[in-house]
Amino acid sequence: MAAPPPTCEDDAVRQIRQSRKLHDVRYDVRGPILVEAQRLEAEGHRILKLNIGNPAPFGFEAPEAILADMHHHLHEAQGYSDSRGIYPARTAVAQYYQQQGLRDAVVDDVFIGNGVSELISMVLQAFVDDGNEILVPAPDYPLWTGAVTLSGGVPVHYECDEADGWNPDLADVEAKITEHTQALVIINPNNPTGAVYSKEVVEGLVDIARRHELVVFSDEIYEKILFEDAVHHHAALAAGDDVLCLTFSGLSKAYRVCGYRAGWVLISGPQEVATDFIEGLTLIANMRMCANVPAQHAIQTALGGYQSIEELIVPGGRFYEQSMLADRMLNEIPGVTSVRPRGALYCFPRLDPEVYPIEDDEAFVIELLRAKKILVTHGTGFNWVRPDHFRLVTLPDVAVLEEAIGRIGDFLAGRRS
Repeated sequence: MAAPPPTCEDDAVRQIRQSRKLHDVRYDVRGPILVEAQRLEAEGHRILKLNIGNPAPFGFEAPEAILADMHHHLHEAQGYSDSRGIYPARTAVAQYYQQQGLRDAVVDDVFIGNGVSELISMVLQAFVDDGNEILVPAPDYPLWTGAVTLSGGVPVHYECDEADGWNPDLADVEAKITEHTQALVIINPNNPTGAVYSKEVVEGLVDIARRHELVVFSDEIYEKILFEDAVHHHAALAAGDDVLCLTFSGLSKAYRVCGYRAGWVLISGPQEVATDFIEGLTLIANMRMCANVPAQHAIQTALGGYQSIEELIVPGGRFYEQSMLADRMLNEIPGVTSVRPRGALYCFPRLDPEVYPIEDDEAFVIELLRAKKILVTHGTGFNWVRPDHFRLVTLPDVAVLEEAIGRIGDFLAGRRS
């Protein structure tokens, strides 16, 4: 007689588990808090999502010229492209950086990807060996920490100084370097803090990389979203000919096309010492065939045409007015301080531990979500070291943002009482 099939209670049934490589990987921007928000939505609640920098839900649309160019090229975008990207897009990126002062940039220095996120993962897979240490800012865009870990590396966080406008603490950067350190990540303008680094700070970071023979990974996706007198300085210019620098940017934020997934990485500096690494990156690019082709046709038009972002970042423009309003209203809440953002799309306010003694900031933002139907992200989700911050997206229009921060203020008033 045949044996009965194994049951769930049978110890012989093999459980299918996630890879051990994911054990220390976190991406809390889309983590348990978002799951709770989705549960509340399923119950019929309307959730204001201020957790992700996605302009589309808040009424920001792509420039018409980009839409028209993609439509025009659809008939020739049905097959695979060169794994590095179509030639016109890569040429446009190279020429853009030539105009920024990197006169030696050429088309073969450019790889196109499905957004900066994919390129970060590709580059780290090609670069990191098990146990390699990569210096990452704290707070950071958490994909950097997660992707380093998933690649087998060890993210080592250097602190940015809130009292100094969230500038990196150069002494802390240098103190974190060991014999295993291989690269330094710079996020400028910074997500989540909104800091825009001065020329001196950028040069200081690159000088550390130069003296310790580190590769620089410079995430510059917010380079065009700058407020008031802020000026963006490319790390590649400071790196010059003697520090290998990989510059990441794309269309998602400045051109309001997050869903198109059009990003790039430019390799500059002494490529003659990096031929093996570049060969590995080319291999990985080949393995994923290519980036989506229709969106690649938007890159040349975006970089070469009228820069519509400029009307959004000046007084009267939505990005500017919403950012300034959020900063003002947050600082008016007792026990809350927020460093004024100089760029990007976020505020990263601090909750005074004497006023709000929070031990678990994830639990705090879930409590806020349930009480006020506002979805933000806790500070430790950005690898900040203490449970005393949260990140707020400043994309809603002024009226909605006023209501949202008003609800947060009401919630915190209840905590104080």
